[in-house]
Amino acid sequence: MLEKREFYINGKWVAPAVANDFHVINPSTEEPCAVISLGSEADTNAAVAAAKAAFPAWMATPVAERIALVEKLVEVYSRRGEDLAQAMSLEMGAPIDMSRTQQVGAGIWHLKNFLTAAKNFEFERPLGDHAPNDRIIYEAVGVAALITPWNWPMNQVTLKVGAAAIAGCTMILKPSEQSPLNAMVFAELMDEAGFPAGVFNLVNGDGVGVGSQLSGHPDVDMVSFTGSTRAGIAISKNAAETLKKVHLELGGKGANVIFADADDKAVKRGVLHMMNNTGQSCNAPSRMLVQRPIYDQAVETAAEVAKSVTVGNALDEGRHIGPVVNELQWNKIQGLIQKGIDEGARLVAGGLGRPEGFNKGYFVRPTVFADANNQMTIAREEIFGPVLTMIPFDTEEEAIEIANDTPYGLTNYVQTQDGARANRMARVLRSGMVEMNGKSRSAGSPFGGMKQSGKGREGGVWGLEDFLEVKAVGGWAAE
Repeated sequence: MLEKREFYINGKWVAPAVANDFHVINPSTEEPCAVISLGSEADTNAAVAAAKAAFPAWMATPVAERIALVEKLVEVYSRRGEDLAQAMSLEMGAPIDMSRTQQVGAGIWHLKNFLTAAKNFEFERPLGDHAPNDRIIYEAVGVAALITPWNWPMNQVTLKVGAAAIAGCTMILKPSEQSPLNAMVFAELMDEAGFPAGVFNLVNGDGVGVGSQLSGHPDVDMVSFTGSTRAGIAISKNAAETLKKVHLELGGKGANVIFADADDKAVKRGVLHMMNNTGQSCNAPSRMLVQRPIYDQAVETAAEVAKSVTVGNALDEGRHIGPVVNELQWNKIQGLIQKGIDEGARLVAGGLGRPEGFNKGYFVRPTVFADANNQMTIAREEIFGPVLTMIPFDTEEEAIEIANDTPYGLTNYVQTQDGARANRMARVLRSGMVEMNGKSRSAGSPFGGMKQSGKGREGGVWGLEDFLEVKAVGGWAAE
């Protein structure tokens, strides 16, 4: 078992002020795989003080130099990819092949996209032709607290760190205590890349402790948080006392609207997308809305596909899904599956308990419910596990009504060969993202939601802008 309790503060690995051990659990075995320390208020204050002290010089560093350091980070990250993959598989249960490709790959993708966006971003620009002596200056927000989740660790760490670094912010990263090991590897990468002391700091901790201390700290200028809607509300309330900027990427309950003219792989694609990462994705297409002429066949197909999804230990190579992250999540998912049964949805695949052959580990059976309606609990709540809810519809108008009838608004999906209808749907679906016919969003596209799915956007130009203040200057002098 790995024992590593250090925090990365002001360019050094330091011991916690107070020993407060936390056992990281391998969800494939239910056994401890590492011991970390949860930070105290003294650790939080030390990290914030280091970031605050480093901020003036880092903000004044030419953008080209900040970009060059992120380019160096990409180089180091690429070399250490296997270390990151092994850590994520061990601590949060992503199957190792998936961890190497998708989990690690997401981080390199985002960093490279930020570099492209930064090289074309005008940090100082004229207001317009009508005002030759006015300038708009984009200036770093300041000290940023970055609070990241366990489900896509490197995806979220790089979306925040990459943008903050290029923008000129200094930062304190608090990764999820459920998946801290990959973040500690990432701190080693930041150190090797040569970021100045105090620019990047890491303190492990939980939300009640370090998370609350950061979101309420008077010397923290911004909080960028990814996680549950419940936690996002708590952070917003705590941050309001100091009027700091708050960026939230929260939950989702995406609708995948499959019309009768959808391509013949649309249902299979939707089920596999739902099961990816064991359903632990905020943008998962967890509600499959199917037009009635093809509904019965879609249910049959969805059940077959779900039954073909294999489950296995995260450290085993191969194409399978791993466990969910911990016992709390496992119990929550079991409760919601039982709720689906009790409320009258038809169980066509999976169900309660562990998959056959497993008596240990937080493994969940790939599950599909049919004949649900949008008022059922399994259609309202974010399950965050490999559970798909299927709902029939008749008309385009009904599909829109069902899809939008949710407190969330992160990602919706549309499957139709009618281009005009696809575009109509994209315009009226109330979500920050819409993906159609299996086409994912392209490089530099912003990630973020509406309603209770949060506020702000990550990735590309929009991700940079979230870490920048806008300064208007009148009477700009010729130099």
